[in-house]
Amino acid sequence: MQPQDLQRLVTLEMPFGKFKGRVLADLPSHYLAWFARAGFPPGEIGRLLALMHEIDRNGLRALLEPLRARPRA
Repeated sequence: MQPQDLQRLVTLEMPFGKFKGRVLADLPSHYLAWFARAGFPPGEIGRLLALMHEIDRNGLRALLEPLRARPRA
């Protein structure tokens, strides 16, 4: 994980599927769990979805809230 990955979770939108257009940090738990079972896609999006799944599974979503309010540089 890179430090900027957390910021990407609150800014990057899901590029495909049922939740296309939704910010990765806002994806529902059941959708992230489905990816964990079925396999994460390759590349950056898969890596970020896996990270979001770990954050969600460990009850740490609240840690992302301060990043949402951060002004962009």
